[in-house]
Amino acid sequence: MRVVVVGCGAVGGTLAAHLTRAGVDVTPVTGNLAVADAIARAGLRVVEVDGSRWSVPSARPPLVSLVQRPSAPPFELCLMATKTTALERALAETLPHLGPETPVVCLQNGLPEELAGRVVGPARVLGGVVGFGATMTAPGEYTRTSRGGLQLGRPPGSRVAAARAATLLEQAAPVVMVDDLESVRWSKLAINCATSTLGAIGGERLGVLLRRRHVRRLVLEMWTEIVQVARAAGVRLAQVGGTLDVEKMALTPAERQAAVGSPALAFKHSLLLAVGMKFRRLRSSMLVALERGRPLEIDFLNGEIVRRGGALGVTTPLNARLCAEVAALAARRGQPSMERLRLIYEETVLAETRARLQAA
Repeated sequence: MRVVVVGCGAVGGTLAAHLTRAGVDVTPVTGNLAVADAIARAGLRVVEVDGSRWSVPSARPPLVSLVQRPSAPPFELCLMATKTTALERALAETLPHLGPETPVVCLQNGLPEELAGRVVGPARVLGGVVGFGATMTAPGEYTRTSRGGLQLGRPPGSRVAAARAATLLEQAAPVVMVDDLESVRWSKLAINCATSTLGAIGGERLGVLLRRRHVRRLVLEMWTEIVQVARAAGVRLAQVGGTLDVEKMALTPAERQAAVGSPALAFKHSLLLAVGMKFRRLRSSMLVALERGRPLEIDFLNGEIVRRGGALGVTTPLNARLCAEVAALAARRGQPSMERLRLIYEETVLAETRARLQAA
């Protein structure tokens, strides 16, 4: 099976390496010349969670652009692992090299299937929700930061059969087929809105972030807004990893208005502490993009929530504030810091609590 992996950052590079090691005919495509050169010279290199290392020569020469590809049979499976900001352009460039029924698996954050469907047609689009953590620590070198697999599903109305894609992807990571892709996507969106966005603003790994009570409260407040938007859209969020229920983590009106904590609120904080401990090495992909001067995905994460909330009549002031903070960082107005997160907490959550107490 001829497979193209478009985007060889953390996720795409990790999957390309595992598939290549399993004997799959993989063509890696990356817009980063340094990454392409490193893969051509030293292969795809992986550092596993336990610290063990391995590498594998690329099955096909890595390409900086599919325009370089000579006339060849079409690819039979396409894994799109670019940033969401580059998805439409990358799909338009890839489409001429795909067969008429070649499935396209979207591995982006956010809700990319609708966007992809407009380019290649909705019947060919599969959603791939990534459950493992990884980072590209050097060009062509991929470090796994947490274990996990993939959840693969079809958007409503899609007619493409996913069984063959799932069988092939099983050679790279455990795959679970899901019937309700939308509920899984929204849950992952909620996770990314917390880990990626707060990580970019705070400039720290997840373990450091979630040790701070005010950061955990920002996560809970953010998720509350996301759940409200999802409910207005008729979406119920799926459990993450079979355990973390973002809907149940949303704050109740009483929890948001209380001057002091409660056992239920303390339990939610304890769950976030456990998440921070388990994924303590996770580093925000948005922070990496910020450091490298790359386009940021904020419009497809918290910005998606703000847009959909506005269309549905649901206010999302915290998510809007986080979008503004990331825009300021992208414009080089300040640097990521934990102090920025504390200030956001004080000017949003704490200010609202004080206003309620004064009104009472």
